[in-house]
Amino acid sequence: MESVIVKNDQQLKDAFFVRTEVFIKEQNVSPEEEMDHLDQESSHLVIYDGKAPIGAGRLRIVDGYGKLERICVLQNYRSSGVGNLIMEALENEAKKLGASQFMLNAQTQAVPFYEKHGYRVVSGEFLDANIPHVKMVKGQPL
Repeated sequence: MESVIVKNDQQLKDAFFVRTEVFIKEQNVSPEEEMDHLDQESSHLVIYDGKAPIGAGRLRIVDGYGKLERICVLQNYRSSGVGNLIMEALENEAKKLGASQFMLNAQTQAVPFYEKHGYRVVSGEFLDANIPHVKMVKGQPL
């Protein structure tokens, strides 16, 4: 498996393919909500198994934090380490962009995964795309 910071249109299409499969088809998030205006200002990541895109995420710098977003793995590849690759690659890219602290909005079912990566919950539960989420940080609190 290989993690790639998106540098061309095909890689971006591949990242969007994974997001569409996971968020739109599997979790019933509307396409308008999933593919938002923040895609334009984000760094994108795609994980490949050979030539097949199997995982994705995006990154923005917000208030000095690396904000990890849209982290997703195709169903057949879950629990195979792909999520770990995404986290490592996005955090490394955020560091290159000057961030030393990280934040994300986690689906509540994924909180244990993020806790294993050093994140901690800093908010109550809220809905995003009708899915329960919590805000999590790694580093100093907001």
